[in-house]
Amino acid sequence: MSTSNLSTVDSSDRLRVPERAQCVPSQVLHLRHLPADVSEEEVLALALPFGRVSKLITLKHKNQAFVEMASEEAAVTMVNYYTSTMPTVRNHPIFIQYSTHRELKTDNLTNQRAQVALQTIGVAAVHSGNMASGGEGWGFSSSPVLRIIVENLFYPVTLEVLQQIFNKFGSVLKIITFTRNSQFQALLQFSDAVHAQHAKAALDGQNIYNGCCTLRINFSKLSTLNVKYNNDKSRDYTRADLPTGEPEPAATFGEERSADDATTAYKYCVALPQYGAAAFPSTFHQHTGMSVAAVPGSLVSPPRVSLQVAPPAGHSVLLVSNLNPESVSPHCLFILFGVYGDVQRVKILFNKQENALIQMSDATQAQLAMSHLNGQRLHGNMIRVTLSKHPVVQLPRGGAGQEEQALTRDFSGSALHRFKKPGSKNFNNIFPPSATLHLSNIPLSIGEEVLKDLFSSGGFTVKAFKFFQKDRKMALMQLASVEEAIEALIALHDQQLDHNQHLRVSFSKSTI
Repeated sequence: MSTSNLSTVDSSDRLRVPERAQCVPSQVLHLRHLPADVSEEEVLALALPFGRVSKLITLKHKNQAFVEMASEEAAVTMVNYYTSTMPTVRNHPIFIQYSTHRELKTDNLTNQRAQVALQTIGVAAVHSGNMASGGEGWGFSSSPVLRIIVENLFYPVTLEVLQQIFNKFGSVLKIITFTRNSQFQALLQFSDAVHAQHAKAALDGQNIYNGCCTLRINFSKLSTLNVKYNNDKSRDYTRADLPTGEPEPAATFGEERSADDATTAYKYCVALPQYGAAAFPSTFHQHTGMSVAAVPGSLVSPPRVSLQVAPPAGHSVLLVSNLNPESVSPHCLFILFGVYGDVQRVKILFNKQENALIQMSDATQAQLAMSHLNGQRLHGNMIRVTLSKHPVVQLPRGGAGQEEQALTRDFSGSALHRFKKPGSKNFNNIFPPSATLHLSNIPLSIGEEVLKDLFSSGGFTVKAFKFFQKDRKMALMQLASVEEAIEALIALHDQQLDHNQHLRVSFSKSTI
């Protein structure tokens, strides 16, 4: 090298690399105790959240690697973070320290694969727009604000859940939750962009609960969030003095507005019990070094590892009020609430028939039904759904009259339960009420006009219809309103279409 005191290391197998723990900062970092078959992408996944990576050398036969960051500041941030948080690759602890070398030489063909991997991630990053280039190497966007989408929303996700998950990666300052395109979303601001980068790398693609509530994370175009109210939909953790405010709008996004981030409709979130820190395993922080982080250009899809948040505890009985006593029935409530869980019992109160008790299979299903159906219109009334103090719904006693007995039904053995099979695909297709219905189990002999006539004859206005291109047993049907779609689902779910096939109806997140 041109500078005599500049130590270098190359990837030649002939070079001995004596290394010891060093306290003197260096752009070059030394990684030890790596798995023998570690990939270049796995090594890069540990470093990229902290800044641009200029060069990479892997010494697989020694279970080691060297990473040269684009700046000493990035290297210091990475070492400081991993000093308090053990990095892992496939749950295997590794060690990261400053190298005595000041620069890496990567002109040797032995390590060509590592440079190809680095270039591949960089090229993919340019196309995705998630990284910013600057000289050699690549690094993530510098925004401290993350945009989070939760897919397969089977259990409610609250501010408390998000704060507990993301706070493992740094100080969470503000959170705003909202619904856009029938999806639960959130904007979350860290105190530092590095914390946001690392949270994205570790959590993107993971499930909050086992098999559902999948996190999809991108960097927001916003640099800061302006939260006006502290309530169950938005929170500024730096401002305890903020008012609870009105239901909407709960927050604004500062002067710079983004089409992707500026919609704030609040339908999903309800006040839920705190999950508590005990819901997280003691090894949760070690997921920061999971085998393949979700970086753009990663050659392997990230594993969907459940974050092991405990489902909310509490009673499974709901109190539904402001019902229309002239139209409501136990069966209609069973069908509607059965979209979000397996209804066990329904009891319309004999002396106050605008109220009903609904017992779900468990507390999580009760929370889910409450979050989706509270405030929806049913039979012309806006219903209110809350948790009941009753632990179970009691069946009428022997002395009850015939009318009172008719107001209580036990559905525990119903064949119409949607979630009785463990791992059912129905768990992945739970959406809020919408004007578009998803129809399934359609016989091949039933055409579009027959289905349109079926809904029209029931008094429903069909605005659009479309069969699935790859599976004609399924279709989408758009009605005039959400309220009309709710009525149609109640009326026509399980409608017999031929001698052995019954129509299945659910809400869709799609539009036609």
